[in-house]
Parts: sequence; C-alpha cells; structure tokens
Amino acid sequence: MATVSVIVPALNEAAVIEETLRHAHQPGVGEIIVVDGGSTDATRALAHPLAELVLSAPRGRAAQMNAGAARARGDLLLFLHADTVVPVGFAAAVIAACGAPDVVGGRFDVNLAPASPLLWLTAELINLRSRLSRLATGDQAIFVRRDVFERLGGYALIPLMEDLDFSRRLKRAGRIACLRQRVTTSARRWQQDGVVRTILLMWSLRALYFCGVSPARLQRMYANTR
Repeated sequence: MATVSVIVPALNEAAVIEETLRHAHQPGVGEIIVVDGGSTDATRALAHPLAELVLSAPRGRAAQMNAGAARARGDLLLFLHADTVVPVGFAAAVIAACGAPDVVGGRFDVNLAPASPLLWLTAELINLRSRLSRLATGDQAIFVRRDVFERLGGYALIPLMEDLDFSRRLKRAGRIACLRQRVTTSARRWQQDGVVRTILLMWSLRALYFCGVSPARLQRMYANTR
C-alpha cells in the first residue's frame, strides 16, 4: 500500500508546531519531515520528538519543501504548513484519491480558525475558487505523487506564489483531486491585517501574478504592505 510523507516547512512556529505534528501522526503516514528555515525560537527542539526527520534548509517555503521532498521515502508527498491541522483520516483520503491512475495530486478544502462569519465566508470562497480552477494554495495541504513531483522539478525557487506556480504545472500533468475533507489553518494573517484588507491584497497579488508580474516584484510589493 502507498504511504504518505508529510513535509512541513517551518520558520519560528514554536507556538503551533506541536499541534500540527501530533495531528499528522495517523495511519497511512510513513514519515513526517520538518524542514526548518532558520528558526530563532524553539521550533526545532519541539519538532524533534514528533517528526522522523528535522532538516535545515535555506529560508523560503519552496526551498524548504524541495529539501524535504528530496529526503522523503513515501510514494505520495503532502506539503503541510506549520499552522495547519489535518483532519482525521487525511492520509487514507489521499491514498484513496491517488488510487485513480489519472490523478496526479490534489488538495483539501480549508477552514479558517478561530471562526467568524466573515472568515467562514472567506474559506467557502477559497474552496469554491479552488474547486472550479483546480488550483490550490499552500494552506490547502497540497499532495502529489512523488514521481510526478520529481518529473515537474518540484517547487520553483521563487519568493512568492510558489504554491500557485506548482499547482498550475500539476494541473497540466493530470487530474486534480479536490477533497472535501477540511484542513484547519490559522486565521492569524487575516486577524492581524484585517479580513477585508487581506482578501483584497491576496486577490490583487494573484491577479498581478496571472498577468505576468514577477514573483520577486510581488514579494517587494507584499513586503511594503507589512
């Protein structure tokens, strides 16, 4: 039976890493790999007892996820943000979805926590957009067959939009499974910057990306809003 390697890029995530890793220990998971990008808090120390492997890599989600994938042994790779909690049975759902020979990978629906009416609506719109477009963001726990990941060359080493870039290429490689089981991701970004402001910013950046603006320029624009 296929097994899932869970790859968690992390940077200063001591507040949430333990909960994320504990929930990821489920049947069907062959290993959990945490890839640290230079944390200055207790992230690495907290991850060690809960992961099969804790690596160091240059800072940046794309580089960190590629480093984890290079060491993974599972047939299927699942990339999990450090502030995202998977549902019960997630690995079995991934294995079942990838049992279809034309499925190359996929993603989960998402909940935002703590919940509020506006955040509930935001999550529903994220899920609908993703289901219609067959594109995913990293908050949705993107998964992929390891051989397909290697054939696509992994994540592009870009500072922003690495998830959309990869999911666009993955979509061209075969069928995408949009699982209705929900991962729960932290709404801290929306809470810190304001829900409406964050939505408008993300939509604007994605629109510019799809219009051909470089990820490096988008990163500078994003940094200027912080």
